[in-house]
This record gives sequence, structure tokens and C-alpha cells, in this order.
Amino acid sequence: MTRSRTPGTGRIGRRPATTPDRISNIALALFAEHGFEETSVDQIAEAAGIARRTFFRYFPSKNAVPWGAFDTHLSDMRDLLADLPEDIPLAEGLTRALLDFNSFPPDVAPLHRTRMEVILNAPALQAYSMVMYTGWREVIAEYVAARTGQRTTDHLPRTVGWIVLGVALSAYEQWLTDESLELADLLRSGSETLAHGLASLPTRPAH
Repeated sequence: MTRSRTPGTGRIGRRPATTPDRISNIALALFAEHGFEETSVDQIAEAAGIARRTFFRYFPSKNAVPWGAFDTHLSDMRDLLADLPEDIPLAEGLTRALLDFNSFPPDVAPLHRTRMEVILNAPALQAYSMVMYTGWREVIAEYVAARTGQRTTDHLPRTVGWIVLGVALSAYEQWLTDESLELADLLRSGSETLAHGLASLPTRPAH
């Protein structure tokens, strides 16, 4: 659950600029071809045209690579939430942030699918991903706490952080099963459940 950027391209005769997103995008192509665990840092560095030590200036480990410039994107989401009108319904504000954070140009959709398949499915990455989810949930909890007059560590803000994360992850899981689905539609649908609660959902008697 992280943004994709269009891979950088340099002019003829000019070496492409090295950025976290560029390295991440190159690595994703390698992961798609060889697998996450089978791809080494040295292979990523070679494909990106950088030294191994340069790689570690941008990423602390290979596990961080699929997440790209995640801290920057979290900062953007925090700023977006802070700039929302004070009278906007809480659920609407969260939905706006969720849609904005998970938006990307149509031409990078295949790359973003690869990114999310790695993040959600690579066994070696799951513990690291949980750490990244913690930072994401904290941004949501901060907003909820500010709107409800509570502390970020109180139960309600923490609960909403987990719920919004669940909305995002379930949308991605569904999106990865069918290329005809629109991620934004899945996120909106999940957000409606967040806004209205389970009580509004139609149910049938158990047999």
C-alpha cells in the first residue's frame, strides 16, 4: 500500500538521476522476473547503474525497496489531512486521504500491481511490512485524535487506524485478483462500510 511513480528517464547521453523511486521501480522489474528472495542488492545496484554503497544511501535494506519513498508519501498524507476543512465529516476526510494516497497514473498500474504483490505476498517481507503499516496507521490515528479531542494512543484513534488500513489492504487484495477492477472503486466501497458501519449492511439468516 504505497504510491507508484513513473520511472525516471534521462536524456540521451545523460545519466538518469538516482532517486528512491527510480531504484525501487527498477528493483520491481527484477522482482517480477526473478522473485523477491532470489533478487540480490548487487543485482539491483547493477541494474540501476549505481554502486552497492550508493544503494544503501537510499535504502537500509532490500526489504525497504518495494516501499519506495514511503516516508515522503506519509508526510504528504499528513499534510493533506491537516489541510482538510474542520467541518468535513470524519469518514469523508479519511476517504479523501485514502484515495489520494493510493492514486497513481494509469500507465504505471502494471508496475504498481507488481509492487503490491511483493508487499502483500513475499513471505520474507511480512515482518518489515508490519513496521511500515504502523507508521501509516499512526498518521490516521493522529487525524482521528485531533478531530475527536483524544490522544493518538487512545483506543478509538487506534481502532480507526486499523480499520482504515483494513479497507486499503482488502481493496488491494481484491484488485490483484482481477485486472478489470478499479482500485479507487474498491477503496470507495470499503470506505462506505467504514462510514456507515456493519449495521447498514444487508444480512440473511444463517442456515
